[in-house]
Formats: sequence, structure tokens, C-alpha cells
Amino acid sequence: MSRSAHPAGPRHADVLPEGHYSAPPADLNALDPKVWAHTVSRTDDGVVRVGGIEVTRLAEEFGTPAYFIDEADFRERARAWRTAFGHDADVFYAGKAFLSRAVVRWLHEEGLNLDVCSGGELATALSAGMPADRIAFHGNNKSAVEITAAIESGVGRIVLDSFQEIVRVAHIAQSLGKRQRVQIRVTVGVEAHTHEFIATAHEDQKFGIALADGEAAEAVRRALSLDGLELVGIHSHIGSQIFDMAGFEVAARRVVSLLAAVRDEHGVELPEIDLGGGLGIAYTSDDDPREPHEIAKALGEIVTRECEAAKLRTPRISVEPGRAIVGPTAFTLYEVGTIKPLDGLRTYVSVDGGMSDNIRTALYDAEYSVALVSRTSDAEPMLVRVVGKHCESGDIVVKDAFLPSDLAPGDLIAVPATGAYCRSMASNYNHALRPPVVAVRDGEARVIVRRETEEDLLRLDVG
Repeated sequence: MSRSAHPAGPRHADVLPEGHYSAPPADLNALDPKVWAHTVSRTDDGVVRVGGIEVTRLAEEFGTPAYFIDEADFRERARAWRTAFGHDADVFYAGKAFLSRAVVRWLHEEGLNLDVCSGGELATALSAGMPADRIAFHGNNKSAVEITAAIESGVGRIVLDSFQEIVRVAHIAQSLGKRQRVQIRVTVGVEAHTHEFIATAHEDQKFGIALADGEAAEAVRRALSLDGLELVGIHSHIGSQIFDMAGFEVAARRVVSLLAAVRDEHGVELPEIDLGGGLGIAYTSDDDPREPHEIAKALGEIVTRECEAAKLRTPRISVEPGRAIVGPTAFTLYEVGTIKPLDGLRTYVSVDGGMSDNIRTALYDAEYSVALVSRTSDAEPMLVRVVGKHCESGDIVVKDAFLPSDLAPGDLIAVPATGAYCRSMASNYNHALRPPVVAVRDGEARVIVRRETEEDLLRLDVG
């Protein structure tokens, strides 16, 4: 079939159905640097490359679908966060965004710490050489086995998430003859998501101990009274994909008020405050994330101001960017299969992956960008919905976007900003094989997480 043989769906903005899209971009071949990794560009013949390697060559060598991560970009972003916060603060990469042994080594080499939230993440971190004292262990329901492993390995801190966990960690630490450094995660009544935050009580969630009604203050009393614990600070996390710093200001004010109350009651000034992560990235050209140095300056000023008002020494600040570091560094490469135009609506473009490699669109109604990357095209834009090959009508990768109307089976398209949560949340739905993660740098590509095989699936099926 020729590249213009199939009828296209709607092409012009004045006849498009309602949806989650802007007007067609002026140039479909342009790659917005906000949403693509730093080394991504087009060659003279129109093929996109990353780390100096064309995607057509990457597809031939590693297949599709596949995640390609720009190692130089990852390291640059990690370094920018480390530099922005300096030596008087700690940057903990949130391993839940994406974790592998290669990533752990990159973090170690770039001077970042790591937070983990499961025994598997802890094992990965330790196996790759991350010093245990630079690891923080999170989670709302840590098992005794996980707590024991964390304490025995010497993790730098465990973030306590409930009254039961305060006792559990203290008991295990004492039985091991250790005194574990801990923080208490408090729920500060601020929920922040993207462009809005609700500065009202938001204790209706599974994480943390509520600041309201004195519960957090009581948690501090119990932690300070137990010999197995060394309480070093308070932890707060207010949401995900945040661009506005106003929510952090409210959260910091409330956490500092708790620190002042602890000083007044116990005569102790806790030395640490962790404001969590959730800082946003650009998934589309409409997103406008802040730079690390801007975030560091704003958070530092907020905490310093609140501590001065409370007559407290300014504690050591920690932050936990995960998505903000790894998210923009990777894209997912797909091969186009079926193209199905629906007259007057849109064109459905099916790819060889889907919700098994990116569940975020189905789960969170997340928005992504997409581009034709194996060639350029001067064809007029058509409204498309990029969908996967799974047996679900909600198997959507990109809800609404524009691609050239001469798109054809066999073309390669890529979805940028898939470094965070895509491989981490990937599944074997329909017995799909989870894609590989390939690191690209300076003209070389290497697999850091290999593609699953049918043998992998059958090896687990012991029935």
C-alpha cells in the first residue's frame, strides 16, 4: 500500500471533534526540546537519532517496542539537581520512577542518593553498589522482612508511615542491636497536582500520619521514646506532576510549625526536613516545568523564611526528584501496524505495544506527544489516536495528536518523556513481553534491561 493509499480521518482544525489536543503544529517534523531528550535530533535525511544513532538502526538491532534512554541527558539532569541544591541539601532519586542497576551506578557516580520503597528496589540498589547510608526506605506497609533487610544493610533512614510501623521498626532495630535513623511522614493537608493545589484537609489517603488533630505530634512523642529509633526529621509529600510552588510553601509552613512544636515540647530541634518529589516535566509542548536551580532557590527561601519566623535553625533539606530526572531522558519507539480512519472523527493508529508498556494514559488520563521518526513528511496533518494491540478499548498510548496523513504501516513513531513509570509499571497483559531498556550514549547503545522472552513467561508458569 502506498503512503497515500488509505483514506485519512479529519485533517483541519475547523472540522475536528472535541478532544484533548491543541491546533496542529506548524511543522510536524519539528521536535520540541522541552519533551525530547537533549541529544535527540533529525539527520539530513529526516531520520531521528539519539546519542548519535538513528532510530532505524536501533529498531533493527533491538526491535520494537523498546525504551531508549539518553544516558548523557540522564547524567546531565542528575548533575543539575545535585548542583542546584549544593552540599547543604540532599537529592534522593525516587527509584519508583525507573530503577535498574545501570541507573543506580549513574546516580552513585553523579553524587545522588536514592529512595526505595520495596525489598526488590533495595536489593537492586545494593547489588549495584549504592552505599546503604545513601538510601532511604519508603512505603506505607513495609514487611518485617523488608525492614530487617533495610536495617541490616545500614540504610541511611527509614521513613515511618504509621503508628504500627514506629513500633515495628523500633522492635526490629532493637532485636538487631541497632539504632535506626528515621523520619516521620506527615500528611500536611495539601494536595498538589500539576497546576492546582487544594490547601484543605486531605488526610483521606493511605500515606503518612495526619498533622491534623495532633496525630503527627503523637507520632513524634512515640518515636523519641523508643531506644531503637533515632528521629532525625519530618517527611512530607504533596502530589505529583507539580509546576506551581505554592503548594510547597503551604506544606513547608505546616511542617516547620510541627518542628517548632517539637522543640517547645521536647527541647529537640530535628535536623532534617524532606519535602518529597512530584515535580513536573513536559509531556507536551503546553507543559512548562521549572528548572532545578529555580526549584532549589524557591524551596530554600521558603524553608529559611518559615524557620526564621519560628526562631528555628534551618534544617537540612531533602528532595526526591524521580520523574524530573529520568522522565524526559527516554522515549518509546513503536512500529506502526494497522491504520484505521473513522470519517469525521479521527484516525486510529495501532502500534506494536500499548498499555502493557505505558499504562499511564489508561490509568491517569495522561497526555503524551508523538512524532514520526523514521522519515520526514510534508503531508498535511491528521488527527490520530495512537492505540496498542491489547484486548481493551482503553488501550490508548496517545489520546489525541497530529501525525502526517501519509503515515503508513511500517513507519516508526516515538512517544517522548516515557522514562518515568512506563517500564516500572509495565505488565504482561495478554502475555505481552515487556520491552527492553536501551541506554544510548556517544554513538553506542547497550541493553540495560533486556527484553522479556516467551521462555521467561513459561519459566514462571510452574503448573
